[in-house]
Amino acid sequence: MSADRSSVHDHLVELLKQRILLLDGAAGTTIFAMGLDEEAIRGERFRDHDRDLKNFVDLIALTHPERLVEMHCQFLEAGSDIIETNTFGSSPVGLEDFGLVHLVEELNTRAVECAREAADRYTSLTPEKPRFVAGSIGPTTQTASISPRVEDPGYRSITFDQHVESYYQQVSSLVRAGVDILFPETTFDTLNLKACLFAIEKYFEDEGIRIPVMASVTITDEAGRTLSGQTIEAFWNSVSHANLLSIGINCALGPASMRPYVEELSRIAPTYTSCHPNAGLPNEFGGFDESAGEMAESMQEFVDNGWVNIVGGCCGTTPEYIRRFAEMIEDRPPRSLPVPEADTRLSGQEALTLRPDSNFTMIGERTNVTGSLRFARLIREENYEQALEIARLQIIGGATIIDINVDDALLDGPAVMTRFLNLIAAEPDIARVPLMIDSSRWSVIEAGLKCVQGKAIVNSISLKDGEELFLERARLIRRYGAAVVVMAFDEQGQATHIDDKLRICSRAFKLLTDQVGFPPEDIIFDPNILTVATGIEEHNDYAVNFIEATRQIKQGFPGARVSGGVSNISFSFRGNNTIREAMHASFLYHAISAGLDMGIVNAGQLEVYDQIPAELLEHVEDVLLNRRPDATDRLLELATTIEQTGPRVVQQDLSWREEGVNERLSHALIKGIDSFIEEDVEEARLASTRALDVIEGPLMAGMTVVGDLFGDGRMFLPQVVKSARVMKKAVNVLLPYMDAESDEQGTVASRPRILMATVKGDVHDIGKNIVGVVLGCNNYEVMDLGVMVSCQQILETAVAEKVDMIGLSGLITPSLDEMIHVAGEMQRQGFTLPLLIGGATTSARHTAIKIAPQYESPCLHVIDASRCVGVVDQLMSEEHRQSMIQDNSSHQQELRESYQQRNITLVPYEQALAERFATDWATVDIPQPEFTGTRVLKNISLGELVPLIDWNPFFMAWELPGRYPAILQDPGKGEAARDLLENARQLLDTILASDQLTAHAVYGFWPALSEGDDIVVYEDPDCQHVLCRLHTLRQQWQRSGQDCYRSLADYIAPADTGRVDYIGAFALTAGIGASQLVSRFESQHDDYNAIMVKALADRLAEALAEWLHREARKAWGYGQQETLSNEELVGEKYRGIRPAPGYPAQPDHSEKATIFDLLDAGTQVGLSLTENFAMQPAASISGLYFAHPDSRYFAVNRIDKDQLADYARRKSISIEDARRWLSPILGD
Repeated sequence: MSADRSSVHDHLVELLKQRILLLDGAAGTTIFAMGLDEEAIRGERFRDHDRDLKNFVDLIALTHPERLVEMHCQFLEAGSDIIETNTFGSSPVGLEDFGLVHLVEELNTRAVECAREAADRYTSLTPEKPRFVAGSIGPTTQTASISPRVEDPGYRSITFDQHVESYYQQVSSLVRAGVDILFPETTFDTLNLKACLFAIEKYFEDEGIRIPVMASVTITDEAGRTLSGQTIEAFWNSVSHANLLSIGINCALGPASMRPYVEELSRIAPTYTSCHPNAGLPNEFGGFDESAGEMAESMQEFVDNGWVNIVGGCCGTTPEYIRRFAEMIEDRPPRSLPVPEADTRLSGQEALTLRPDSNFTMIGERTNVTGSLRFARLIREENYEQALEIARLQIIGGATIIDINVDDALLDGPAVMTRFLNLIAAEPDIARVPLMIDSSRWSVIEAGLKCVQGKAIVNSISLKDGEELFLERARLIRRYGAAVVVMAFDEQGQATHIDDKLRICSRAFKLLTDQVGFPPEDIIFDPNILTVATGIEEHNDYAVNFIEATRQIKQGFPGARVSGGVSNISFSFRGNNTIREAMHASFLYHAISAGLDMGIVNAGQLEVYDQIPAELLEHVEDVLLNRRPDATDRLLELATTIEQTGPRVVQQDLSWREEGVNERLSHALIKGIDSFIEEDVEEARLASTRALDVIEGPLMAGMTVVGDLFGDGRMFLPQVVKSARVMKKAVNVLLPYMDAESDEQGTVASRPRILMATVKGDVHDIGKNIVGVVLGCNNYEVMDLGVMVSCQQILETAVAEKVDMIGLSGLITPSLDEMIHVAGEMQRQGFTLPLLIGGATTSARHTAIKIAPQYESPCLHVIDASRCVGVVDQLMSEEHRQSMIQDNSSHQQELRESYQQRNITLVPYEQALAERFATDWATVDIPQPEFTGTRVLKNISLGELVPLIDWNPFFMAWELPGRYPAILQDPGKGEAARDLLENARQLLDTILASDQLTAHAVYGFWPALSEGDDIVVYEDPDCQHVLCRLHTLRQQWQRSGQDCYRSLADYIAPADTGRVDYIGAFALTAGIGASQLVSRFESQHDDYNAIMVKALADRLAEALAEWLHREARKAWGYGQQETLSNEELVGEKYRGIRPAPGYPAQPDHSEKATIFDLLDAGTQVGLSLTENFAMQPAASISGLYFAHPDSRYFAVNRIDKDQLADYARRKSISIEDARRWLSPILGD
């Protein structure tokens, strides 16, 4: 053991900060290249051993130690900083395969001695380049997460405990022999690695020693998952509890295939990262064909992009490869460690991240023998197949975590928990979500923890048995890598009063964070949801106490989460589901508003709060909120009087049905009527020789008429979309018959394929969907991948589906950068497909200047749906393709030259600040709002919003430009506009009548002062306690006649004026329920109404923004005397503005995060932000309120490098990050 090993960690960290470190290559490949065959590996000692030892190269530590030292020296000579011991298979479990378990100590000790000799020799030769020995620990061939028996997925050939015992022995041998680092690598089953990390931590604790630990995972295929099914993010979440020096990826893939996973790991892991790929994929003979130069060329990108801290080689790599890698990393800076947000990160086979703005997380409760009689019966009968179905249905119902509880006196809890969790592991649609292991018995909890490869939640521990046992179990939970639920229960009993709940939670929080090392985000408090309406007076405040305790816990323990078993609240009404579901919905409404993050619920049976009848809601909330002493009696009396009503029926005009089938089909297509399309298509099919004849005959004839009318301007986009809906339903009827005919004839019908996607981080897709419909009407096969689609998914799908071109869409400005990234990736990967760019924030100029230069093949901007067919037709035409590409290239070159020659003068930022918009702050009116803090408005009446709808953008979305209402009388477009508006109003009436969309809002006011171009928001009127800073941008573009350079900060009083100003903020949505309604229409092949829902939701959101601003002006005082008409409101004829991040006055979308935090928008109204700060649901708006009497909207337009640097400094971000968010307005 090295005398200075205690300082190895610090030494390694210092080196990793300075440069990229180099591992060695493949021991097996190099040993075989040295001429050692099986006979040589056996040596004299194992000549007659009765097992095959050909591939067990670990043995040369005993039979040819001098050759092992030679191998290590070759890698060290090539430049390796860290060499691995030749002990990959030398754990007891690994040695079982070769009948050599008795050699664990000797093999590991001799292997370390060989590596130590070589490393120490080279360190003494070059003391300025110290060399380190890493003890290699392989995963073994025994997997803890997968059954080797196809017929019994719950069987395991090895247990977690057996792995821990085996790894412990190897770790002990390696450390005693003198390794500097422990390196469990090539992990294909995360549960195996968790067992190894458990053993390592146990050894460290037992022996009072600690050395650095590296770990590495194997992605087994290009789908990006481990053999046990985890994604790379899920894997990292599973092992992130371990104190790792580095985390990496090795084996199975070559560097090109490994690329996206290296990039992702680099982004998410706040520790050092490593990468040692194979020399490509194995060839048909099991060899590796990628040369050292080819590998170095592929991995150069990892280095240049700052994705790695440690590199090396795996299978197929020899010292020559390491030599090339050393040249590759020479003088290259290492990766900087990211600092991820302190979010709750869980995992099953997939990752689940709970952010502050995440929606309420539903934990499925039905897989609990104490809460589900059916589940209990199935478990007792060992009918696990049906029990699994209950879990599956909970996920389908919306649960993102599954609670598993098998506490029953008649069950062997640990055995049943083990069996059920092992079976879940074989069901990907269940195993993808994190599990909550729920038991009052520690033995059951621990049995469960030994079965889950993901990061689970333990439910629960408490202080009821004292601190010693609490800490012991908490340390074990942390070692197993789980989050923990802590009950508000101590030695004095279960807390029922607010003070007791807070006292216990405070004590537990301090113990967990100070003594165990739990991060706050892995602590979940359960302040006890207890049953109300029991007839016992002391129980009447149980719901109120939980809600208030939740509010104070979220305020007092930042980062911690709050959960609870929701069904407990209604146990008094068991057997009355109507009452119970109403109680659950109402309780959740109030508890979530107070900060409840998650809850154990029946995910498939939750009532919608705003759909609870008013009388029932009043009675339920009287009970929950303890508003009157007779609340329980009144609710019991009401329970027998609840009635339900059914939907209304709409009649149709059927007079056109008397014509022939072809005429009926043509009429249906042109008029967009789908009511009888299935029976008409079937009639036409029976009268035709082939199903395809119906498409090529009457259907295409009808669509040709539609296309001609659209092209001539005699039919408009809304009508085309309705026609497409009919066509899609017709084709859907014929597809099974066409497939059968193709199989018989050995032919496959083929149409040009176009892949379309809204890029990663963006959720807007109305325009893309319309383009897809129009292309579909013109006989193109459109593959729509949806929204928030990663570059990797786009390009992999394009290759797999052999598409003819790719279309990218986006609405928010960060999407422009993602489009640039996709274009660059297409170039890097050798694509030649045309790339189409579209979306509200895109432009021909931006495409020419920023996107097209990244991609040598055709890259075209498509302005709207009316142009898309012409563009695509020409690109697919042999006759017109080249001239189209040449014209586009010439036009883009002209745009680039025009941009370079533009005459834009940007004044220095200091000058812009000095010449800011001026206010006489001594006399200007500064109104004081009637409240500070936030006000939440739930279930706002959509009927109140309809009069405020601005229909102009609605018609623009459907490509019917014109002012409303004049467009309704337009000689050319009037009929289409009237029809569209009538359909919109009919659908809107249906939505309002059946409450299919829900609108929520939150707004608030705070004292505020400006400091330069920052707005400082305060908690108190004395402006002593800062809540947050809002960062603004200032105009710098010098234009003729301009007398000042504006910033939003100019509308807030500066700190040195002696006056206290105020700022407002808001977040709202009218889109709750929209995605479900859209999905319903899409499942019916009804694109028209699917697009209509999104367009109406957007209009309602904008109307809600106007309505809410009016309410805010009243609350602010200065708007109380307003007497504006609806038209004047829509025309913004009032004092004050409501600018939004991402728009001209503040182009930085990332400022939304500050607004969301200020408003607690995720908890209060269910809004969330994507990684590119698009709001979800899509029909949502957020922004700021300014009351300054002279405030007006303006455009920042362009800023220079001096303001960019100042903005990055003010936001405490790098200039590169600032450039990313502000790239569309940068003057350079």
